[in-house]
Amino acid sequence: MAFDAQTATAWVGAAEVAVKANESRLTDLDAAIGDGDHGANLARGLAAAVVAIADKQPSTPGDVLVTAGRGIVAKTGGASGPLYGTALRRAGKALGDASSVEAAEVGEALEAALTAIKELGGANDGDKTMVDALTPAVAAFQAVAADGGTVGAAAAAAAEAAETGLAATVPMQARKGRASYLGARSIGHEDPGAASTALILRALAEVTA
Repeated sequence: MAFDAQTATAWVGAAEVAVKANESRLTDLDAAIGDGDHGANLARGLAAAVVAIADKQPSTPGDVLVTAGRGIVAKTGGASGPLYGTALRRAGKALGDASSVEAAEVGEALEAALTAIKELGGANDGDKTMVDALTPAVAAFQAVAADGGTVGAAAAAAAEAAETGLAATVPMQARKGRASYLGARSIGHEDPGAASTALILRALAEVTA
């Protein structure tokens, strides 16, 4: 399966459904080490992304992701809006104007998203952020793509890697964001940004399976 506008639109829709279904869990995770608004903010942002796509009817996967990113930034508070919005816009721009792309190009787009998040948030691996889920996910996706795997196979590997990365945030002490103010008290909790990243990548795996 190639990655086209229809698939990209389905991904954003599936991500919105997944985040909405897990809104309370994400909020609880954020309440433990943050300010408790991650679930509600991201659910609102993805809902706005779905509406923006429906209104604009973009014809390329790149434009779908750029449109989604703009929708998220416009309607999402907290840190998640700028981070996810910028990531999707950067990923969309990396895809260019192609009407359909293969796994290698999607992998490059995910890498562009990761770079954008690192630049904007200043986080690196081990800081107990969404980067800890997204970094191994991008690596897993690109490894499968490099071996000639499909978008679906690469996305499945990415989702699994993101979930493993999420679990790895539990024993970490936060070094970025509001959670870092807690010091050692941030240990023992999943990072909410890593949790939402894992949900969004699992959504990609589901729509490309």
